[in-house]
Amino acid sequence: MENEYRSTLQNLKLKTTPKRLAILEVLAQESIYLSPEEIWQRMKKRFQKIGLPTIYRNLEELSEGHVLSKVVLPNRQRYYYLCRNQSHHHHFVCLYCRKVEDIHFCGVKEIEEEVRKRIKGRIFSHILQVNGLCSECSRLKRDGHEG
Repeated sequence: MENEYRSTLQNLKLKTTPKRLAILEVLAQESIYLSPEEIWQRMKKRFQKIGLPTIYRNLEELSEGHVLSKVVLPNRQRYYYLCRNQSHHHHFVCLYCRKVEDIHFCGVKEIEEEVRKRIKGRIFSHILQVNGLCSECSRLKRDGHEG
């Protein structure tokens, strides 16, 4: 895994630092999204001197390089998720258990047509994140169990 992360960082022309590798390792161990603060708490166990600004800066660089997916919740808080799927896709985010699932449907063609015809504009990029409850959390909420 570490070799994969090293080559990914080299492709982005980012230095391969122990802290960057550790951030990727922390996120690789999770199937849910994490906040910068949660990542920082886990990193402090490995690095005595690591500041929260270092975490934020590295997360943004890795997100801009499409190594990490940024999850933005309705409260506008940012979280991060290591998505291994390199093909074009979007994400379903469970607001209760924080699980992230790939969605392999993209309606950008229809949206582009609407923008072109009605607005007379052009689309250069798009981001789609669908928020809701996964099937397990929906069932728990429906059955009255707030686990």
